[in-house]
Amino acid sequence: MPPAPPAAADRDPDARWLVTVMNTAFLALLAGSLLRYLLKHPDSPRLPWVVGLSIALAGLQLAGHWLGRGQRPGRRGLVVLGSVVVCWVVIVLLAPSFAWCAVPLIYTGLRSLPTRAAVALVAVLCALVMIAEWRLADGVDPHLLLLPPAVAVLATSVFIYMRRQADRLRATVDDLIRTRRELAATERREGTLAERERLAMEIHDTLAQSLSSQQMLLQAADRTWDSDAAAARGHVRTAESIAERSLAEARRFVHDLAPAGLAEGDGLAEALRTLAGRESTDSLQVRFHRDGTPVELPDRVQSALLRIAQGALANVREHSGAANAALTLSHLDDQVVLDVADDGRGFVVVTPGVRGASGTPGVRGAASGTPGVRGHGLPAMRARVRQLGGTLTIESTPGEGAVLSAAVPLGDA
Repeated sequence: MPPAPPAAADRDPDARWLVTVMNTAFLALLAGSLLRYLLKHPDSPRLPWVVGLSIALAGLQLAGHWLGRGQRPGRRGLVVLGSVVVCWVVIVLLAPSFAWCAVPLIYTGLRSLPTRAAVALVAVLCALVMIAEWRLADGVDPHLLLLPPAVAVLATSVFIYMRRQADRLRATVDDLIRTRRELAATERREGTLAERERLAMEIHDTLAQSLSSQQMLLQAADRTWDSDAAAARGHVRTAESIAERSLAEARRFVHDLAPAGLAEGDGLAEALRTLAGRESTDSLQVRFHRDGTPVELPDRVQSALLRIAQGALANVREHSGAANAALTLSHLDDQVVLDVADDGRGFVVVTPGVRGASGTPGVRGAASGTPGVRGHGLPAMRARVRQLGGTLTIESTPGEGAVLSAAVPLGDA
């Protein structure tokens, strides 16, 4: 198993501190061994070699430390380490008292080499320490056969264990970082998709519905222009009024994506009352009624219910042929309910997801949106209510009108 990259270790203040301590210990042991040799063998012919090798060892150790700063030692660092070991072996053969300089060398080898190569180096250094201490001993000492191997095995085992623990911890941290990034990316994608769905519903309930109404009015004006110019001009004026409201809605939509009916801050009830008045024409009368004790509703609940009312009334106006419609906002103990009722042609209610007859072609009631018939209204309404933890129900019978009911629990809202 390869060692941990020194670059990562050198970025750790504790690792730099430990390297400094090891280099200082090596130089201190080297200086102590040289002083001992000078005191005990001042006239030895090996003295120049010992002094020269000591100076070379100190220089190589410092050079190895400098080469390994901030990056992997690489080939030059390994060459320097090999040179330090060779010099140490030679000087130990000349002067056994330099044997204990092997302790910092063991750490350097374990830190810089792959595990197998480091273990082999430790074994060689341990054997040389045993030989050197045997030469210095006056007699047979069992500690010389047991102490160096025990210390070397203990130090090597602890170092390898700590390295593997660090590798596992590093891998765990990398996995956590990768998982966090993937989770963040997933949340961004889900947020983007949810926002796209919300924008699609906003556009359908405002601009698309208004453009559809304008189209119908202009088509009616075109058909009656020659036979009833006054009615045609009325259709055009109504289309102009709808276009003006659509422009205001679009500007507000761009500003903060909130319903223009709620921009004045008068609340949902006033927005629904204004909507009822705006949607009332000579052919369709829309009334608003509120039941129960009013409570403060979250902005997203008010926005969703207003959009549902807008979409439902658009379908009543376009498809039901109703003369009367009613908006009822009911504040109950644990939920708020919006009912949109009309006295139009009605239709056959089809269970969502089940294809079936929807009555006479073109016959639709409030937010009919039945499968096989044009319309994005009902799916959008269901999605809005579902996001708030509520339910959307429709009751209708051909010839008897329709009632759409959206219920939102106050606790979940």
